[in-house]
Amino acid sequence: MAGNEKPNLTMLCDFYELTMGNGYFNYGFKDRITYFDLFYRRVPDNGGYAIAAGLEQVIDYIKNLHFGPDDIAYLRSRNMFSDDFLDYLSTFKFTGDIYAVPEGTPVFPREPILTVRAPAIEAQLLETFLLLSINHQSLIATKASRIVASAQGRAVLEFGSRRAQGSDGAMLGARAAYIGGCAGTACTISDQLYGVTAGGTMAHAWVQMFDSQYEAFKTYCEIYPDNAVLLVDTYNTLKSGIPDAIRAFNDVLRPRGITKCGIRLDSGDMAYLTRKARKMLDDAGWPECKIFVSNSLDEYIIRDLLQQGAVIDTFGVGERLITARSEPVFGGVYKLVAAEDEHGNILPKIKVSENIGKITTPHFKKVYRLIGNDTGKAIADYLCVYDEEVDDSRDLMIFDPDAIWKRKTVYNFTARELLVPIFKNGELVYKSPSLPEIRDYCRRELDTLWDEVKRFDNPHNYYVDMSQKLWNIKYALLAEKSEG
Repeated sequence: MAGNEKPNLTMLCDFYELTMGNGYFNYGFKDRITYFDLFYRRVPDNGGYAIAAGLEQVIDYIKNLHFGPDDIAYLRSRNMFSDDFLDYLSTFKFTGDIYAVPEGTPVFPREPILTVRAPAIEAQLLETFLLLSINHQSLIATKASRIVASAQGRAVLEFGSRRAQGSDGAMLGARAAYIGGCAGTACTISDQLYGVTAGGTMAHAWVQMFDSQYEAFKTYCEIYPDNAVLLVDTYNTLKSGIPDAIRAFNDVLRPRGITKCGIRLDSGDMAYLTRKARKMLDDAGWPECKIFVSNSLDEYIIRDLLQQGAVIDTFGVGERLITARSEPVFGGVYKLVAAEDEHGNILPKIKVSENIGKITTPHFKKVYRLIGNDTGKAIADYLCVYDEEVDDSRDLMIFDPDAIWKRKTVYNFTARELLVPIFKNGELVYKSPSLPEIRDYCRRELDTLWDEVKRFDNPHNYYVDMSQKLWNIKYALLAEKSEG
């Protein structure tokens, strides 16, 4: 591959996807239809929910799946793959079906976020990239949602590009943070590519370049009178930073009738400094001047600052958002849940483990969200077999996935199917919403969750239950495999 060529992302797969594919091909499983679920087992940060994101990149990836001549030559050089298999890969394209929850949907452990129905080799080859995309962006969108919630209606900006894990981590992280509720980003290319509004003002270097802090502030106000946000902590925030900013506002903005401006703090005791700053600005006749803060913030620090009486209009959050530093792995997995026999019958498959949390829920499934008609709040998510229908005009019995004796009757609800068709027979059938539409959808969906589910500490456990038919299938398979 030439140095200026883009890599073919079809090759971004774990090598065992290819060795298994070769094995499937030579054993006669090439055309066997399989069903895989992508789901996660535990909410990051011990939270109550996660936000699904990354579907748009999955769609782009599947639309461009192919093996080029250089890819085939590389695989042939490994001397591990049959010529017939390599010939098959040379004309490879995705021909299956994909169902997924829309981006921005709150999702819960052990329920499908995405389901693939496809011939075995095709379904297997998707695993790595699907997990890569969904895991990363869901992690950042979830972290952003928590941070935005902690800001209690104040704007949060994503400031983390320089601390992200690589260029994609920065670009797609900004996209995911926007889905999770951030108002914008410092990452210019994310604005160019995805429309996440980019913004920024100055670094300490700007102030240091001038002979005086006042001159730096005055010059900046003259160049950007409609976006004058001044970094006031390069030297001494209270003694010179804020007074020099007020002087520059008075000398440059006030004569032009401009009252929109701001200051930014990046160090020090934010609770104390912002209270003092607000009083100084108000006393000087700048009540509309906004106060921005940054400096290694996260949801807990933001919550504490506001509890301590900090006066802040906008938070800039960097490394602890873009890397989800407190728990930087989402933990999504991709598991076989069913396969079709030669007659087209769907045969459920299960993975059994001594670790109960790793036992999978078999079969091709539907996922319903049950919304209380009287409250507008989500009651539970309901897993059932693909051929079951929920009649929300009647009471519904739901079963705990781990214990048949734990059951609950749900009444006066509306059932909404979460998984929607994305690809059918290899063709895209889903119209991706715009990023602002995804963000608004995410906000509306979060409003359907009780506050007890969304709290940071010891959140209420949201129920993901199953139908009796699905429960019976799962436990029949468990009994069968335990005997074997």
